[in-house]
Amino acid sequence: MPEKKILYKGLIETWRKYLPVSKKTPVITLFEGNTPLIRALKLEKIISKDIELYLKFEGMNPTGSFKDRGMTLAVSKAKEEGANAVICASTGNTSASAAAYAARAGMQCIVILPAGKIALGKLTQALMHGATVLAIDGNFDEALNIVKEIASKYPVTLVNSINPYRIEGQKTGAFEICGQFTPDYHAIPVGNAGNITAYWKGYKEFKSAGRIKNLPVMLGFQAEGAAPIVRGYPVEKPETLATAIRIGNPASWKQAEAARDESKGLIDMVSDEEIVNAYKLAAALEGVYCEPGSAASLAGVIKLAKQKYFSKRAGSKKAKVVCILTGHGLKDPDRAIKVSPPLVTVIPVLKEIMKHLKFTGAQK
Repeated sequence: MPEKKILYKGLIETWRKYLPVSKKTPVITLFEGNTPLIRALKLEKIISKDIELYLKFEGMNPTGSFKDRGMTLAVSKAKEEGANAVICASTGNTSASAAAYAARAGMQCIVILPAGKIALGKLTQALMHGATVLAIDGNFDEALNIVKEIASKYPVTLVNSINPYRIEGQKTGAFEICGQFTPDYHAIPVGNAGNITAYWKGYKEFKSAGRIKNLPVMLGFQAEGAAPIVRGYPVEKPETLATAIRIGNPASWKQAEAARDESKGLIDMVSDEEIVNAYKLAAALEGVYCEPGSAASLAGVIKLAKQKYFSKRAGSKKAKVVCILTGHGLKDPDRAIKVSPPLVTVIPVLKEIMKHLKFTGAQK
């Protein structure tokens, strides 16, 4: 008899026992989760001899970002509670994910975003999924305040990360990592701070359940121009090319600080230059094309390695470090074009083309 195939059923069905769902919950899924954990051997060699480096590539989720983990649960629960519409403020990825899952559920989606502050790859997703998209002359924090007010007064469910179901879904990333090993360090970009909150929650729950023995040290990284947690006060006008983390007053600020303190970790900041460097290195050396905001985690690890942070702590054993890469590079193709060499145009003649090409070894 042919071997029976076990099909992946999506995040909620895979981790149902750890999630606030019941038989009555209509599961709205695009088969999110189950993303690759990639050993980055070439990056290890140039970063530090003291670490084993792994990239958790969340850009491989259905809409290209980690937001799908939380959105499958948030939209499923909204549907269970009888909602016909969802609303969110967004710097891009949340809008794409909310619109996709709302479309899957047959629900209306409303998106409020800061004008001119969203990568086109993300905006087009929301539009194609049929969302009602409105841009405001303001930043993300102002957009979030508006959608909170709308959700408090009208029959629409807010699906930003202040929705607790978002955090519940996102914690499953920690479960997946622990299915392979428990990291010593977990590096993650910090924007609205829901993701660092969620991963720490997931690790703690797995430890309480006896699935792991130890907890990782949490390392969060904000962009230098949008680093309110690092600076200790809200940033009124956050600025960074990493649009996904361009947030000046994170909704999960206190929870992020708790994750940092409970794990004896840190939340630091990296410059746009450091982010772009990491962004290019991941693509060129490992074939992993993430969006700029994602690369903040890798940029942070590179920064700490230069400070001998891991050699101080690793002892005789290499430290296992996982970097969360939150979104796919195709989310922001304009940035890739801006940081890459200009396209060369040549006439279709072999001699002219060969002037620009280099091969190792003798000609055939």
